[in-house]
Amino acid sequence: MDSGSLVLLSVALGLAVGSGFVFVLFAASRRGDHAATIIDPSVPDGVDQVIDAIDSAGVVLDASNNVVKVSPAALAFGLVWNHGLVHPELVDMVDSVRRTGEPVARDLSLARGPFGEATIHLSVRVARLGTRYLLLLADDRTEAHRLEEVRRDFIANISHELKTPIGAISLLAEALEPAADDPEQVRKFARRMETEAVRLGRITREIIELSRLQAADVLTGAERVAVDHIVAAAIDQNHVQVSARRVTIVSGGDPGAEVYGDEGLLILALHNLIANAVQYSAEGTRIGVGVHLTEGIVEIAVTDQGVGIAEEDLGRVFERFFRVDQARSRNTGGTGLGLSIVKHVIENHGGDLRVWSQPSHGSTFTIRLPEASHAATASLGEQR
Repeated sequence: MDSGSLVLLSVALGLAVGSGFVFVLFAASRRGDHAATIIDPSVPDGVDQVIDAIDSAGVVLDASNNVVKVSPAALAFGLVWNHGLVHPELVDMVDSVRRTGEPVARDLSLARGPFGEATIHLSVRVARLGTRYLLLLADDRTEAHRLEEVRRDFIANISHELKTPIGAISLLAEALEPAADDPEQVRKFARRMETEAVRLGRITREIIELSRLQAADVLTGAERVAVDHIVAAAIDQNHVQVSARRVTIVSGGDPGAEVYGDEGLLILALHNLIANAVQYSAEGTRIGVGVHLTEGIVEIAVTDQGVGIAEEDLGRVFERFFRVDQARSRNTGGTGLGLSIVKHVIENHGGDLRVWSQPSHGSTFTIRLPEASHAATASLGEQR
């Protein structure tokens, strides 16, 4: 090839490379903030908008299995943590698609979150997205699996617990007529009937709440929630009981932590733990509510100086209707459902609930949840 031809060839190659570079810059400038998420032109346009809009849990992974885009539902299900997939079963499906190039669909039962014990049932599909990326979609099938179990539990709970206040009200009503000529006795029976009616209403509300937590995914409206706000709201809701029992609540720890979930349910869970601590604390004692942030895990601990729990009962405190002190719980109106509700709320958020206790020295209940920044930063397509 002569020197003139070499010059022409060099110019042509230079123009081609330059044009390609200009095209990449133009495409990046049009996509703005999304350029950091998807810059490979082999990925179809509009993937970000689709992932944000779908009801299914959606995850986009690059060639190294790093999560480059994730939907809110996938975060709520606890499928993604620290830029990666949490569950080995999902990684196996992704690897299969990379090897064969063929889409894969499976029904899986997975733990909810990186360290939670709750189980979710998902219908999962994985397929190629362009030449480099993979798309994982997951639909929740948990409600169908739990519906029959919840129905059985609901009936058993009602027959087990409601018969006591209902029977008491019936007996008190029968005793009213013979005591019609004794106003003091009538007032006494009326007060006891009112107490049993209040207890009956509380049991009914808590059974309904517990059944709702078991029967369906309650995190459809999940969002970032400030832990400081959760703590302040839960303490405020217990203000009347705290004043009545003359105990002191002290809060502190690491400020500014955030978790991903339902604000109202998280406040309810912490409220129940604080109310439980107040109920079993003696007058003049202190209750501590501390927040600690360690390696992407938010811990909220409620510590009391109450009667404590025997070692043989520690494994049962989260069971429905279990009471460490049956007589004390009935006298204070306890239903035995508060800790069960806490457990289900926290597990539905991909976390876990732990307890330490020693008789006569008090108890510590600790909520552990994934920090929102570790879960949500996997969504690199978030607007900043």
